Amino acid sequence: MKINISFPDKKIIEVSSGIKAEEALRLWNSDIMDSVIAISLNGKTADLSRRIFDDTDIGVIDVSSAEGLEILRHSISHVMAHAVQDLFSGAKVAIGPSIEDGFYYDFEYEKSFTTDDFEKIESKMREIIKADYPFIREEIKRKDAVDLFSKRKEDYKVELINDLPPGEEVVSIYRDGDYIDLCRGPHISSTGKIKAFKLLSVAGAYWRGDEKNKMLQRIYGTGFADEKSLNDYLTLLEEAKKRDHRRLGKELDLFQINEEAGAGLIIFHPKGMMLRHLIEDWERKEHLKRGYEMVMGPQILKVDLWKKSGHFEHYRDNMYFTEIDEQIYGIKPMNCLSHMLIYKSKIRSYRDLPLRYFELGTVHRHEKTGVLHGLLRVRQFTQDDAHILCTPQQLNSEIRAIADFVHYAMEIFGFDYDVELSTQPTDYIGTDNDWKLATEALRNALKDNKIDYKVNEGDGAFYGPKIDFKLKDALKRKWQCATIQCDFTLPERFDLSYIGADGEKHRPVMLHRVILGAIERFIGVLIEHYAGAFPVWLAPTQCIILTVTDKQIPYAESVCERLVSSGIRCEKFFENEKLGYKIRKAQMRKIPYMLVIGDKEMEAGTVAPRVRDGSSLGALPVEEFIALVREMCEKKK
Repeated sequence: MKINISFPDKKIIEVSSGIKAEEALRLWNSDIMDSVIAISLNGKTADLSRRIFDDTDIGVIDVSSAEGLEILRHSISHVMAHAVQDLFSGAKVAIGPSIEDGFYYDFEYEKSFTTDDFEKIESKMREIIKADYPFIREEIKRKDAVDLFSKRKEDYKVELINDLPPGEEVVSIYRDGDYIDLCRGPHISSTGKIKAFKLLSVAGAYWRGDEKNKMLQRIYGTGFADEKSLNDYLTLLEEAKKRDHRRLGKELDLFQINEEAGAGLIIFHPKGMMLRHLIEDWERKEHLKRGYEMVMGPQILKVDLWKKSGHFEHYRDNMYFTEIDEQIYGIKPMNCLSHMLIYKSKIRSYRDLPLRYFELGTVHRHEKTGVLHGLLRVRQFTQDDAHILCTPQQLNSEIRAIADFVHYAMEIFGFDYDVELSTQPTDYIGTDNDWKLATEALRNALKDNKIDYKVNEGDGAFYGPKIDFKLKDALKRKWQCATIQCDFTLPERFDLSYIGADGEKHRPVMLHRVILGAIERFIGVLIEHYAGAFPVWLAPTQCIILTVTDKQIPYAESVCERLVSSGIRCEKFFENEKLGYKIRKAQMRKIPYMLVIGDKEMEAGTVAPRVRDGSSLGALPVEEFIALVREMCEKKK
């Protein structure tokens, strides 16, 4: 029997029918087997233990690849569950998937797990790894699987099996040693393949993400192909802790999240509000340059409008509702409905198009408590939202212009980014033909702008496909911010039209788009990207005046007045403290410039700027310092 092996080039070899994939690969090239952990069999991922009976194509999945790491980490999650059940009698397992940077497993247990338990769990995991148990896949009847897990008192596994769709009468289980788990797989060939892992944290998690269900305990961990990669990642985690926007937000006095006010609701302090104002002011100016018009819609709209748009049917679980005069209103989770009503307020001509409506619109979304996270996931936030209504012929140029705008913005704020094209989900409105047209419009614009992208199948909005821009911060973490969504459906539902050159009515197309996304989220990402040390143009406080003694205070006051009147954001630190203490305090607040004023500066009418990195610019006339700050702001350095 002949098989095709792709690694990296396609090779054809002959093997006997029924041979295991692992044995076939070893016959072909035994040197690669240390790094190979799974295969793709005719395009589907499979275990190395899978037997080959027909002429087929085999792709090699290496442990260092994204898919290989996912399989490795999922296998480590099984080993962790194995260890937990060996150590903690009565612990029940729920689900244990791999995630972007590691894995987790959810447990039900009578006592709370703590990080103090991790050393014991990791030690037991190392025993299981050393035993080199093979991961053995078995396919059994659904009824037999229910009986198996019922006897083991694994209620969550039984529920998962019972919730499988009709027709799935066979399920797969995996064994390593005496541990058995319900799993689709694939897995690595044996526990001994695991080289580097670490348990990281424990948190609460509702079963199936539903607050009505039981709260479980979720243990997070990570794993890599080798110790070096693991150590590099752990170093990155330590740096991420230092940059945590929640900690820095408190230290820099930017914002607070107060449970008295409510979960997921942000209270901005003066410095945080200044940072926000600077970003929003920049956005308004940039949008006006590009032909956008400012608009604003109300916070609540009658529920009939949300039903008309499809939000009530497809998005209401994420919405809040209120009742006024026996009429139900939806608190807006998005800004698009008001923008369509503005468009519809009068007859439009093709000569009017494109119309670009921009709103820094505050929206509310019902996020589950368990997913709320500082500024990054909140219940009230403001989007730099715009909706462009144009002719089908204008789509390409408008999409390309938005992509150029995103690129410009990311350069200003210092981010690289990746691009994804998200396609039609299973839950959608509109016709398949409209979805095809919308998807092709996005695809063609990306091609014309020479933008590399990946396809994210099935992750479009319910009303249209989208381009997502995943910005990468200083630690190379990815964040979803900018997006472009192409929508043929809502203009149809709201009966939007324009009079074409032929004098007939035509349907416009709508582009939904954000550049920075949620302002709160973007600020959170910015804080961590810059580690709180904002560039001069964004710094809430650009300079602080430090006096050596009280003698210089009158001159320092006059300097402060000149700076403030020139538009420089300046603070004073005139307390009777040693200069070294004042400098350290200013550095901790990450203020770009400290203006030291002693007798020499007072007599010469100068300031001595000290940069937050510790370097000194020497004595400068006040006007020269003002010019320096203005230049830094103009160039967005």
